[in-house]
Amino acid sequence: MIVTDTHTHLYSEAFNEDRKQMIERALEAGVSRFFIPAIDSTYTDSMLQLEKDFPKNVFLMMGLHPTHVKENYEEELMHVEEMLAMRKFYAVGEIGIDLYWDKSTLDIQKKAFKHQIQLAKKYGLPIVIHCREAFDEIFEVLETEKDEDLYGIFHCFTGTLEQAHQAISYNLKLGIGGVATFKNGKIDQFLNQIDLKHIVLETDSPYLAPVPFRGKRNESAYIIKVLEKLASIYNVSLEELAAITTENSKEVFKI
Repeated sequence: MIVTDTHTHLYSEAFNEDRKQMIERALEAGVSRFFIPAIDSTYTDSMLQLEKDFPKNVFLMMGLHPTHVKENYEEELMHVEEMLAMRKFYAVGEIGIDLYWDKSTLDIQKKAFKHQIQLAKKYGLPIVIHCREAFDEIFEVLETEKDEDLYGIFHCFTGTLEQAHQAISYNLKLGIGGVATFKNGKIDQFLNQIDLKHIVLETDSPYLAPVPFRGKRNESAYIIKVLEKLASIYNVSLEELAAITTENSKEVFKI
């Protein structure tokens, strides 16, 4: 059984004490593909080192995270452009809009989001979207960029059934993680109305650990708990769900 974690911050400081062991635990659990989103330029070297240490398992993205869109965002976007021009990445991400932490940067978050969507199109890459309290704003930007070259993953999808269908209309898969296991997560109530071809699995580790680890540090091995929950929701075997979601991830990342 091959399981794919389409979104995991393996370079996070949360793993500084046991990164290698944590990745080994995931590999032993059958998680053999890790897609690594970028945050800003300060993490680039750590990401490149990860790829060097686990060349068969680690696949890097490049982008500027919306919570890191600050006064120097143009300089950060230049770094994204330089890296994309220099070598292969598998997606532009994670990018998007986050209004939970700071609403004052909405205008420049929109500019950075739109610019990075256009970079993804330039390089024929998928986008990986971060959205927090910003569905309307995200969809507003996506509507202006909607065409056959726009595709990717709506990471950590936590919206309604209607918003799920709207995201899918932009040629986006839904990234489903630990929230699906939460009692108040809500998405588990309608997921079975979404065709499995639109679903990929993720952890967002070290964040959003699934039940029974909720509130603790998340790690990629815990994606098995998400797999189990979705297998129950869709009434399919773990092996079948792992195979379908891994194929879906291959379709997005072209590997």
